[in-house]
Amino acid sequence: MPRAVEVRRSARRRRTVSAYREGDRTVVLIPARMSEAEEQRWVGVMLDKLAAQESRRTLGDTELTERAELLSGQYFDGRARPRSVRWVTNQNTRWGSCTPAEGSIRLSHRLQGMPEYVVDYVLLHELAHLLVPGHGPDFWRLLEAYPRTERARGYLEGVVAADRLPKVPAPREA
Repeated sequence: MPRAVEVRRSARRRRTVSAYREGDRTVVLIPARMSEAEEQRWVGVMLDKLAAQESRRTLGDTELTERAELLSGQYFDGRARPRSVRWVTNQNTRWGSCTPAEGSIRLSHRLQGMPEYVVDYVLLHELAHLLVPGHGPDFWRLLEAYPRTERARGYLEGVVAADRLPKVPAPREA
């Protein structure tokens, strides 16, 4: 379940927009004169900004396990119960992997520093494999519950595409 967003308008606020987490909701502060369209745009911008700030705080294996338990409860009614969840440095072509027989989930270290919603998507993807092996319709139906699935997939596709771009040589010093 996504966090609730509360928008607070202020007549004293002229140009700035800010946001912060307050318990289980996000509060976005905007100028009172802003149109509905501007409000919607700024809410999206500020949610992305907060998510980026939060993702810079790298989760350790313990926090990653706690996050997996939280996400399983939130999206899969707690049915996906991994025995271990950890970061690994030997996955350079995959974002994550799961061994259902062992109940183990491994996420690529390359995800560290990416937005929280992207890490959550990969974690949910691997949690879903504990319930449904393969990538059939039942598997994808499970992931439909996560509202940022398509956005996270697009982000990861962009990262892969950027890695394939030719590298611009560094300027030579004279």
